[in-house]
Amino acid sequence: MPVMISPKLLKARAYEAEQEKRIPEEDRPVVHLTPRTGWMNDPNGFSWYGGAYHLFYQYHPYSTHWGPMHWGHAVSKDLIHWEYLPAAMAPDTKADRNGCFSGCTLTLPGGRQELVYTGVADRTMEDGSLLGVQTQCIAIGDGINYEKLPENPVLTEKDLPAKFSPYDFRDPKVWKKEDGNYRMLCAAKTRDGNDTAYLMFESEDALHWRFEKVFVRNSDLPEAIGTTYECPDFFTMDHQGVLVASSQNLAASSWHGTGFRSFALIGSMDEETDSFTPKMAQSLDDGPDFYAAQTILSPDGRRILIGWMQSWETVDVQEKGCRYFGQMSLPRELTLRDGKLYQNPVRELEAYRTGECRTASVRLSDGTMQELSGISGRSLDLELDVSPEETGACCREFTLRLAAGDETLAELVFRPEEGLLTLDRSACGTGNAAADICSTKLDTEEGTLHLRIILDLSGVEIFADGGEKALSMMLRKKREEYHLMLSVIGEAKVQARAWNLQRRENRT
Repeated sequence: MPVMISPKLLKARAYEAEQEKRIPEEDRPVVHLTPRTGWMNDPNGFSWYGGAYHLFYQYHPYSTHWGPMHWGHAVSKDLIHWEYLPAAMAPDTKADRNGCFSGCTLTLPGGRQELVYTGVADRTMEDGSLLGVQTQCIAIGDGINYEKLPENPVLTEKDLPAKFSPYDFRDPKVWKKEDGNYRMLCAAKTRDGNDTAYLMFESEDALHWRFEKVFVRNSDLPEAIGTTYECPDFFTMDHQGVLVASSQNLAASSWHGTGFRSFALIGSMDEETDSFTPKMAQSLDDGPDFYAAQTILSPDGRRILIGWMQSWETVDVQEKGCRYFGQMSLPRELTLRDGKLYQNPVRELEAYRTGECRTASVRLSDGTMQELSGISGRSLDLELDVSPEETGACCREFTLRLAAGDETLAELVFRPEEGLLTLDRSACGTGNAAADICSTKLDTEEGTLHLRIILDLSGVEIFADGGEKALSMMLRKKREEYHLMLSVIGEAKVQARAWNLQRRENRT
């Protein structure tokens, strides 16, 4: 039976198809997914279905600012080159009339794809104000068209423990256990606002759900992480349980900076009792622009992570006249070593390198600013090794300046004695000092720094020391090519390897 498409969804599909034509290819990055048009935030439903990777996303096609949430949709064979599909959902039912918020996907036993998402519907409060009630809903389809269950929502405030608020109950993550049953995690917050948690629900058929337990509570951690949990993702790796999570208002705790942050809790998981015991917490990205991460287990067994490469703190800083806003990070392969997650760009990215590898070897001393000759472009894959000039020599500070034309966009500064790597985009002028400068600590050996840097139009992703640390940051869009300037305090040797990145259809 064909799926009935609502007038609201038909309108969104027609609008995005027309508006996409008005965005020149050169205005988009080469290897990062952007919205078809309008606004993009959280990745949703990252999955493998029907022989392709699917990525849905929070989407407002009619504006470059946040609005009533739809689900955008794109597919890929290789995680780098994405093709747009029609919008999957619009806020068109009683349960989600104010927005189809974040969620996940699941392949049902019969082969259909299930979208599990948070529906938002405003409720009039006693003082006349409106507050969005958040419930969990389901739509089922074939990879393009989806039909929402008439009995939506499938989880409401009646299913919540008494202390938890129906106004902060969202972002379902569902998986199938080995015994054939299903589990769901949802982010929630207590009614008094003093605690936040991930709640677990159980089901035999992925359609009918009931509360099981509080899975993780912020107040039970050795150190609280922010004030409002969002966007859970759970998997096991090397016999360890890994909870990928995001939290708001880091400034209210002392944990890793301010604002919004994605992190991982790593610990032991008892599958029989569904009991997770976190043993350590790890920031996933120490840059300002990485949030709401989701993962997928690829067909070849890799655990791959992707996030929204933007911050809520700077969403009002937009290029005048741009017809889209927001992008995803590069998909990243995760590995677990010595109890810590490492992440690096998916290996498929290397197929988008074009031309010969360009190399450079530079020796730097006090007071010199030197361009990394022969290495420039709007989209670059760059590897850098920075080390003392010779045994016993000292490099107290190394600076890599990212410039376009005559303008400096950002500086990356490394201080070996402190093991401190700092990325500073103050020159871009976002107006938010806390979001413009970020730092991370590295365990460097003998003062040597290993970096992989992906520059792609207006974004930079930095992976340090084999992927132990990552920093993601958006810069101002520039049509000029990036060029790279180096300087040191002390003495240092820099070895560089670089490739330009090019769209699949343009490669020769």
